Amino acid sequence: MAKVTIPIGPQHPALKEPACFTITLSGEQITEVDMRLGYNHRGVEKACEERTYLQDIYLLERVCGICSHAHSSAFVQAVEEIAALEVPKRGLYIRTIIGELERIHSHLLWLGVAGHEIGFDTLLMYSWRDREVVMELLARISGNRVNYAMNTFGGVRRDLTPDLCAEILAAVDILEERTKYYIGVVMEEVTLIQRLSGVGYLSHEDAVARGAVGPTGRASEIASDTRKDDPYAAYPYLDFHTVTDNHCDVYGRALVRVGELMQTYKILRQLVQELPDGPIVVKAPRKIPAGEALSRYEAPRGEDVYYVKANGTDKPERVKVRAPTLANLASVAKMMENNYLADVPIILAAIDPCFSCTDRMIETLNMDSRAGRLTDFRQLRQFSINWYKKRGLDFTALNKKLILKQDS
Repeated sequence: MAKVTIPIGPQHPALKEPACFTITLSGEQITEVDMRLGYNHRGVEKACEERTYLQDIYLLERVCGICSHAHSSAFVQAVEEIAALEVPKRGLYIRTIIGELERIHSHLLWLGVAGHEIGFDTLLMYSWRDREVVMELLARISGNRVNYAMNTFGGVRRDLTPDLCAEILAAVDILEERTKYYIGVVMEEVTLIQRLSGVGYLSHEDAVARGAVGPTGRASEIASDTRKDDPYAAYPYLDFHTVTDNHCDVYGRALVRVGELMQTYKILRQLVQELPDGPIVVKAPRKIPAGEALSRYEAPRGEDVYYVKANGTDKPERVKVRAPTLANLASVAKMMENNYLADVPIILAAIDPCFSCTDRMIETLNMDSRAGRLTDFRQLRQFSINWYKKRGLDFTALNKKLILKQDS
């Protein structure tokens, strides 16, 4: 059978953000996948070097709207380690409460998106309705439904009142009952089970070799969770277990996420009921001493890794972000092999991708140069003009008309 190569992306109805997958098909079956990043680069890391540490908290919180607290927490943990700041225990507990509420928000959002990708829009409506419970709760605590701005160096910016604690426990009761219903749907709905089982298979060995993280890795029997492996914030004081599964497919990833929701409710009850008294923040210096630190944080999608280098000023010398989507993309190509074209949307959705988080650029070498010099912007622009000219598109005349119109 003849092979056909088709592009999916960087602009495509199945992709909410720009990425490009070149897929080779034999009939409807995928035989080869080539992936290309670099279509979305916001320059967040470079922008951090031009802003103060305090400004960087709010910038990095906007790396992702769904994992905003995860990114800011990973950053402040690194800076606090360099500055030798000891965060009060109450501040650590509140920081963890917000992180776990964010995990509920993210997993319920994923459940709805997964349902939508396989045509189960009723699941989307139900899960996003219940997601409003936690979104409204986050707004009550922080003032914002997303980008909560709770973190600061040395602790958190807002305290929890007894009334808010009672609201959290009441919300957990509601969400736990709803999640039990979703677990029943995932484990008993025959259509959903048959649609997801065997799709996007990633063996334990392949998941380890490709460095899969978060629910993607745990659905392939990788019992790795930064909250357990390298405890931070209030996690050393909590009792919970890492949820894993042995299906190694999209169905397993769904089971892991609904299982993690039940663990999160258990964690939140412990955090609220054992919330210690005392201050929520300690004073932090404006200038951070020279040093460097690596911070790990278990975001809803998987492990966030932040590297921060300080040079003694009020601005960092280097900030490096490795979001979980980048770690899991290496597994996507393997997941797609021997599956069908119709499976591509749900396979990709199963890692819960965020290409804005990934935020990478590709350096293009000047292939005409034997020395292998990097192409500067002027050369790259001219290459683009010549490329389109060869294909019958000449924008030179149009540009001249625009310049004349502006001058007049």
